[in-house]
Amino acid sequence: MSTYLSQVWQLLRNYVRDISLQEMPKTTSVETEAVLPLGKSIKADKSVKFAQDNLQSDLCFQRLQESLKKWTTSKSGLTSKIGDQTSGTLPSEFCLRVSDRQMHEEIYDLLGNGALKPEIVNELMELLVTDKKFRLELLFWRLEDFYRRWCQGEFIDGTPDDNLPQKTRLKFAAQNIAIGLRQVDIYTGLNVLILLLELHRYAQERDELKQKITFYPSAQPDTDNFFTSQLLRIINYSDALEIGNFSSIVGQFLKGGNFRNAYLGDANLTGADFRGADLSRAYLGDANLTGVNFSGANLSGANLGDANLSSANLTGANLSGTDLSSTNLSGANLSCANLSHADLNRADLSSTNLSRADLSHADLNRADLSSTNLSHADLSNAILFGANLSEANLSSTNLNHADLCRADLSGADLSHAILNGTNLSDTILFSTNLSDAILIAADLSYAKLNGAKLNNARLNGAMFLGADLSGVDLSRVTLNDADLSGVILSDADLSGADLTDAILFGTDFSYANLNNANLSGSNLSGAILNGADLSHSNLSYAILGGADLSDANMEKMTWGKKQQWEDVRGLETAVNVPEALKEELGLN
Repeated sequence: MSTYLSQVWQLLRNYVRDISLQEMPKTTSVETEAVLPLGKSIKADKSVKFAQDNLQSDLCFQRLQESLKKWTTSKSGLTSKIGDQTSGTLPSEFCLRVSDRQMHEEIYDLLGNGALKPEIVNELMELLVTDKKFRLELLFWRLEDFYRRWCQGEFIDGTPDDNLPQKTRLKFAAQNIAIGLRQVDIYTGLNVLILLLELHRYAQERDELKQKITFYPSAQPDTDNFFTSQLLRIINYSDALEIGNFSSIVGQFLKGGNFRNAYLGDANLTGADFRGADLSRAYLGDANLTGVNFSGANLSGANLGDANLSSANLTGANLSGTDLSSTNLSGANLSCANLSHADLNRADLSSTNLSRADLSHADLNRADLSSTNLSHADLSNAILFGANLSEANLSSTNLNHADLCRADLSGADLSHAILNGTNLSDTILFSTNLSDAILIAADLSYAKLNGAKLNNARLNGAMFLGADLSGVDLSRVTLNDADLSGVILSDADLSGADLTDAILFGTDFSYANLNNANLSGSNLSGAILNGADLSHSNLSYAILGGADLSDANMEKMTWGKKQQWEDVRGLETAVNVPEALKEELGLN
């Protein structure tokens, strides 16, 4: 007893070196203060209260340190060599100083009165990994054995004379610490879970330990086709005290954990830290994952259908083949994430960061991607039928062979995007920026392009059947071999455009700006060019049968020597017709 008091006195003196002991209430002894439960401290000066809190933390750390050593020490005191065993069963050759029964009782006494603080856990782990006397494998096996029994309710279901949570509660009551039976049991189990998670995370970074210390919080799955529900039962048991209790206590320690095939449907894991964790093939449908950190986590093949992932951090996460249908991902960060072949059907991805994400072959049918950042993302072969991409940032995005039929891209930025062979039929492209985009062989049939910018875009071989491009900026665009039959291009800016060998049958160019445009070899049969600016344009070898050139500006236009002008209408009202052409056609 005297030794214990001297240790307490030394700690207290270190923390309150500048505080007079006479300022402390005379009714409170140091020993009593060390065991006061949280929230029960006696009124005192703030500096004294701070010192007393630190004292309690140090006492807790000291007791844990001593116990951890005892639990891994043999009766002889020797540190016998541990073999290559990796299962949870303890080696029979060990004659341990502390029996299982005694250890379990000590665990409840040490860990049953509140959640372990991060600073205590960090100090413990630092001690465990630096002190060579600690046998991490043995400590892991013993704690895992306790955890397995706790999960099965062995301790809380014990008979009255053998019920460890009840005995611990009575001990706390004798120290004037008010705490419920379930609280004692839950705090104890969750604290052991925290220690196991930390041991696992440390071991998985060490080649010599990763096979010996592997922890499955939800139990090890038998096969890849079955879920494990142990962790979900723990979460629900913990949250019976208060919603979000599990997440607030254990959430920050889940990083790097192994949750493969875990069934966590409807679980409340708000704000949890799953960085680098393995959640492959896990079930998280309808779970509350608001603000969760999944950065670098493996969620491949997982099911997150209808889950709430708003404001979650999924940077660099592996979500390939994951079910995210109808999931709320609004405001989430998915930059550099792998979402290839993922199911995002009807998912809410509004205002999400998907820059440089891999969404190739993903199903985004009718998904909400409004105001989303998809710059430099890979959406090749993705299905975006009826998706909402209004005001989205798709600059430099790869949309090769993607299906955007009936999608809404109004106000979106697709500058420098690659859309070769992309289906943009019946798509809304009002005021969309497609400048410098590559749309070779893209299908823009019946697309609504009013106010869109296509300057410097490459549209070789593109289809525009029934599209409305009136007033659109197509300056310096490449449209050679494109099919623009019947397309409305009235008042469009096609200055400097390349329309060589384009199919322009019946196309409406009325009052369009075709200054410096190259129309050589194009088929302009029946095209409407009245009022169009054809100055400095090249019409050599173009087919003009039935075209209407009334009021067109033909200043310094280039034409072929064997140009066919039969059935061309409106030449008599065209302006600035070159003199050489007038003589050739007998218009003087």
